[in-house]
Amino acid sequence: MVNRPWLAHYDPGVPATIGEYPNRTLLDYIDEGVRERPGAAALLFKGRAIALGELDALSTAFANALTGLGVGKGDRVAVMLPNSPQFFIAELGAWKIGAILVPLNPIYTEEELVGPLQNTAPKVVVTLTPFYARLKNVQAASGVKHVIATNIKEYFPSLTRLLFTLFMEKRHGHRITLANGDIWLQDLLSAYAGASRPAHRPGPDDDCMILLSGGTTGTPKGVRVHHNGLVSTGLQVRAWFANEFRPWTDVYMLPLPMFHSYGACGVQSVCFIGHNPIALVPNPRDLNDIVKTFEQVKPAIFCAVPTLYNALLAHPDVKSGKANFGSLRACVSGAAPLLAETKRRFEAATGTCIVEGYALTETLLAATINPIRGVQKLSSVGMPFPDVDVMIVDADDPMKILPTGEVGEIIIYGRQIMRGYWNNPEETALMRRVGPDGREWIYSADLGYMDEDGYVFIVDRKKDLIKPGGMQVWPREIEEVIQTHPAVAEVGVRGFPDDYKGEVAVAFVVLREGAQASSDELREFCKKHLAFYKVPGKVVFRKELPKSMVGKVLRRMLTLDEPPTA
Repeated sequence: MVNRPWLAHYDPGVPATIGEYPNRTLLDYIDEGVRERPGAAALLFKGRAIALGELDALSTAFANALTGLGVGKGDRVAVMLPNSPQFFIAELGAWKIGAILVPLNPIYTEEELVGPLQNTAPKVVVTLTPFYARLKNVQAASGVKHVIATNIKEYFPSLTRLLFTLFMEKRHGHRITLANGDIWLQDLLSAYAGASRPAHRPGPDDDCMILLSGGTTGTPKGVRVHHNGLVSTGLQVRAWFANEFRPWTDVYMLPLPMFHSYGACGVQSVCFIGHNPIALVPNPRDLNDIVKTFEQVKPAIFCAVPTLYNALLAHPDVKSGKANFGSLRACVSGAAPLLAETKRRFEAATGTCIVEGYALTETLLAATINPIRGVQKLSSVGMPFPDVDVMIVDADDPMKILPTGEVGEIIIYGRQIMRGYWNNPEETALMRRVGPDGREWIYSADLGYMDEDGYVFIVDRKKDLIKPGGMQVWPREIEEVIQTHPAVAEVGVRGFPDDYKGEVAVAFVVLREGAQASSDELREFCKKHLAFYKVPGKVVFRKELPKSMVGKVLRRMLTLDEPPTA
């Protein structure tokens, strides 16, 4: 029933199908790499290389430490970590005993942490030292039993570590004192160094990760990621970039956080399968570090969101031509719409192409992507990966397939799509449903169309998700916070296009009679309760908000073209 016109437009060498997928996990590929070249670099971090053999030994030590703390198969291990060797040590260690990793956004406020922690109920949380106090403040409410702390400097080269200790550690909140009962990661790794790998080995169909997503409703839900799903995604991405990304030696540079499906499902999967080094950038807002890392590691592929490409274009070394991008063979953009002007300027500055893709956390990243050598159509997010199907169905009749060029809901099928949401069968039934061909599809809630060549174009979102800088922001989260301000009577939030961030949230506020509040005051209020990227970029005041017959604020009718009312 599925027509696949896109297959005729794949780049030369990209297969129509991977064929028979191996019944493996990423741990199997890592074991393979350790056997063949234990000294090969797995991670590149701040000028230091972590070899495959070293990463394997450290994660085995952590696996035994978890067992000693009473963690077993199916238990959850949460991490509040930036891109760092510690993330992978914790992740692989958890996998080696059959535990499930829960990557948390480290910049979540205390209020935002409680829900995910209560829902996934991890026995252990590994946190970077600057986030330790926040975690401790919610530990009792969330039921976390063990807290393990680690310092960002632990895997720095010796000189960098010394300079950090002397001049930055205390000033940037990295120096802490642990409460009684909490543990340093390095103490655990030392205690279990040299221990044998645990006997248990997870199966390909076992859950390995829970990634947070808003789905179609905006309420944070945990996407169940299974081991073989990561392998499937990695093989598909690897096939797409086969001519640009050679195994073992080529470096994939990752500035995007590992709690996002971009890195968690895509980058690490393709790199572990191909035994390629991953260059880690812990803070994607540190543009100096990104430019320096380019010079140090000479990546073949770089992945980012449009906001980061815009920011790099404004960096003095990029503007002057001093920054060296000569090693790049491809860049990838996703998570938010890529403006044509951003693409044009970055490609001119670097001499390489940006390929834009589209995916959902619920599809474990793989969905659509543009060809590297073939035609890239303006505003298109490309075509489906090998063994991924995309259809456009009627937004009101999901069993009706729409013809070429007609706008409807985008639905996605692949062998790696999520098994469901964690402890949430009701929301799972809304997102993963039987489609017109009898298979179970992910219903994206995004509106778009497909042209005659199989290229997909995003038109709008069926719901109201806002993506500043590629991060997921739901209007309701912002509305609920602003509504608690004593001066606010009503509020509605929606997203608007933004040249820098791709999209920005705007809050429309009606003040209580006789009350006063400024835009800056309300934005500062939001900063106390929301992660920085959720804070509205603008607050405007209105005498009233457009509403439906039942009194619901009509977000789609909130506009900026009328003069604001103070």
